[in-house]
Amino acid sequence: MLNPALISLDNQVFRCYLGWSAILVLKIFAAGIYSGLMRFLTATFANPEDLLSPKLKVKFDDPNVERVRRAHRNDLENILPFFAIGLLYVLTDPAAFLAINLFRAVGIARIVHTLVYAVVVVPQPSRAIAFFVAVAATAYMALQVIASAAF
Repeated sequence: MLNPALISLDNQVFRCYLGWSAILVLKIFAAGIYSGLMRFLTATFANPEDLLSPKLKVKFDDPNVERVRRAHRNDLENILPFFAIGLLYVLTDPAAFLAINLFRAVGIARIVHTLVYAVVVVPQPSRAIAFFVAVAATAYMALQVIASAAF
């Protein structure tokens, strides 16, 4: 049976989940804004109505814009599952120390991933490490949710 106290601001695990989720929402927004900024800086627009001048042409292949777009898409593919599984994990009443550090690991790793992928490009394995830290933490939470579920 679900304990309502688990989804209360009195629960430090739930508060931590809320905080990191909000940070990651802002991070996704920032990546979208950065993508738009890169489009303006490189005059790379995918839609004719967005062209700033009749001399410009629709372009899809600027490497800087594409790098930022890939980082943003990677966020959507990895942060959105964290939102769902993180909340379900909170409902399993995990140990606070472990849960809080898993949430921190996902949040920090996703921020680092974008920084080393799209802002200050750093050679591998930096991006791979950041990616797999977040994936491993999220997968661990998913496995714990599965283990806690009564099938």
